[in-house]
Order: sequence, then C-alpha cells, then structure tokens
Amino acid sequence: MNYYQDITLLPDADIALGFLWQKIYQQVHIALVEQKVDDQHSAIAVSFPDYDCNGFPLGNKLRVLAKEQAQLEKLNLAGFLSRFEDYTHLKSIQPVPVFTTHIAFVRQQVKGQTRIEKDMAAKAQLWSKKSGQSLEVCLQKLEGSKPKAGSKLPFIWMESQETKTRTPSSSAKFPLFIERIELQGANEGLLNCYGLSAARGEQVASIPHF
Repeated sequence: MNYYQDITLLPDADIALGFLWQKIYQQVHIALVEQKVDDQHSAIAVSFPDYDCNGFPLGNKLRVLAKEQAQLEKLNLAGFLSRFEDYTHLKSIQPVPVFTTHIAFVRQQVKGQTRIEKDMAAKAQLWSKKSGQSLEVCLQKLEGSKPKAGSKLPFIWMESQETKTRTPSSSAKFPLFIERIELQGANEGLLNCYGLSAARGEQVASIPHF
C-alpha cells in the first residue's frame, strides 16, 4: 500500500462515537463494494491507527489505503461521506511514509449463544447415534468443550445489504468483530470488501502501520 486517506470521526453531544462508527464504516463498506475487484475481494484496505487506545477501543480515526493514488480518487470517499460532513474530517490523499511497521486487521467470527446451543445439540445427536449413548449423556460430556459466546474484541454494528434486500422483514444487523495482528514484515494477501484481510495465518494481508 503506497497511498492513504484519513477519516477523523467527530462525535458531539447528540451523536455518540460508536453510533458514528456504524454510519461511517457502512458508507466506506458500500464504497469498497462498488470498487471491488471480484465478488468477494477489494484492492483497498482499511486501518484503525488508534486501535485499542484509551477510551473508545477503535479510536476516532479510520485510514483507507491503496497501492495507487488513482484508486483512492476513484473511491470518492468525499461523495460517500457527504451526508456526514459535520461529523467527519476527510484529509487529502497522501503517500505512505517510507519507514513503517506492518500489521493486519482481520474479522473474527464470533458465535452467539443461540448458534452455540444449536451446534452443540447437533454434535450430541451425532455422537449419540454413533455411540449408542443417550443424548443427555452426550450433551453432558460435550459441556467441557462448549465455546463461550461473545468476544472482548472491538466491533462495529453493520447492516447486510444483501440480507436487507432479500428478506426486508428480518434483522440485517450484525457485529463485525475486528482483530489486530502484529507482523514482522510485509505480506501479500487478499482483502475482503470490509477492507480487512480475507485470511489469517500465512495468507494474511498486511498493511503499513504508522
């Protein structure tokens, strides 16, 4: 990534920072979807320079990065954020500093309690059928490996445009949990349309951190 553009969020007494993150990140996501390189991937990344700072866990700044200046110009963040001019400060596109460290931001999938209970019941039924033990016994034995719901990672409430279009009556909102991974150096990888690394491990997509 060679160029970046910073968005500073400006909450006030009427609009809290968390609510503003929802609105701004949703607009950035829509912009990334419009410029996606295929059905699932983006050429543009996002970063949270003040991630895990004192106060709000994501800070109040969102950084958008690209390999080419023209990609950020075409993204047209000013147009997508025009309704929020009073609550954001959009800086001009700048070159990334020469000396930076490298990090990655990834989405962590976190199951809710209802999904966990459903998965555990399915496992217990399968085990009961194979072992001949009662369902109650299998559930009891699986209790020790039962995952816990929730996460301490920062998240942003997002709205799935696909779900909203397909089934307008259902809830399209979900928490997008974001994890920061420290890296020793730059690493090529794919980005999803949230601007986050599309993979973990060796395939994680790094971004410059400064």
